[in-house]
Amino acid sequence: MVFTPLNPLPVDTSRIRAAIRTLQPQLVEWRRQLHQKPELGFQEVLTSEFVAQKLQEWGIEHQTGIAKTGIMATIRSDRPGPVFAIRADMDALPIQEQNEVPYKSQHDGIMHACGHDGHITVALGTAYYLSQHRDDFIGTVKIIFQPAEEGLGGAEPMVKAGVLKNPDVDAMIGLHLWNNLPLGTVGVRAGALMAAVECFECIILGKGGHGAIPQQTIDSVVVGAQVVNALQTIVSRNVNPIDSAVVTIGEFHAGTAHNVIADTAKLGGTVRYFNPTYKGYFGPRLEQIIRGICQAHGARYELNYWELYPPVINDGAIANLVRSIAEDVIESPLGVVPDCQTMGGEDMSFFLQEVPGCYFFLGSANAEKDLAYPHHHPRFDFDETALSMGVEIFVRCVEKFCR
Repeated sequence: MVFTPLNPLPVDTSRIRAAIRTLQPQLVEWRRQLHQKPELGFQEVLTSEFVAQKLQEWGIEHQTGIAKTGIMATIRSDRPGPVFAIRADMDALPIQEQNEVPYKSQHDGIMHACGHDGHITVALGTAYYLSQHRDDFIGTVKIIFQPAEEGLGGAEPMVKAGVLKNPDVDAMIGLHLWNNLPLGTVGVRAGALMAAVECFECIILGKGGHGAIPQQTIDSVVVGAQVVNALQTIVSRNVNPIDSAVVTIGEFHAGTAHNVIADTAKLGGTVRYFNPTYKGYFGPRLEQIIRGICQAHGARYELNYWELYPPVINDGAIANLVRSIAEDVIESPLGVVPDCQTMGGEDMSFFLQEVPGCYFFLGSANAEKDLAYPHHHPRFDFDETALSMGVEIFVRCVEKFCR
């Protein structure tokens, strides 16, 4: 896809910035209200009610109950033109918050530890601004508030529900507040930004017995240990060294006593890669290795392997659009980080498989304010200055694309 504005008129960027910065106190208030009421995937009832209430107050057309708790707002110009979409995820994580702040989570054991409360807020600020400035763009803007990004995959059912249709979306963007980058930076690149995520669980079935009489047993721990080591050869010896991939064993459970040889060992882990041509490769190869090692020791196995998310692949033209806007919006000398990538996964990938688009990182860490804890940490928080930056980038992308 080649991006060219339909009518490349000059944009009054100073006016846009001034108007959005006046929203900053309101953005902070919304974000803190959302932070206090975190909800897990497909359970975002209060969150959806909050979003719907704001959209209704502002007279913005919207649909609720999409993929259980998802919402789509539609903002139409009076003039026909392209259809542009913005996505924000809404769910929180099963983490007990350790921050002592006035807006601390009020839901025991649940926390917005990945910035999704900020994503909702940026999308709401964008919706409000665009609804008040419909003459500044042509066509239609869809703002998609998506449930259940954290492992449950709310994007795919929203796609199946038709949020990208009627009218058909021409291009799409989304952002992730990113504590791996400092405030005043944007990470954006064409091509693969985030990795595919595939998961597996394996039970090694051996034969237990006394720790002093190993010849009577089939030691599941020994078999499992060899499996762990051998699985690392998939990346080191089967994947093209030019491509990035990782096999991680995150769980290994076996045994109940120091003098008992365990009859079972349970393993679990993830596979991650950027190159979509590896789809369908890792599962069979992983099972081939497990099967061979088990056969060599007389053990059996049970394997469950599933694909969670495909890689996040950004369209070159839309990535260039975001980059051009970010270079104007971000005043920090650090600016745009062009080769920012992570092996983390994101179900924004399901949207980007359907329409050209760009997902990008908005730096949100501020170590001087003790706001640099990593994502999914019980003390995660971010510099809220990033909220108005996110709104400005979204708004200016809309106004540049839809002209």
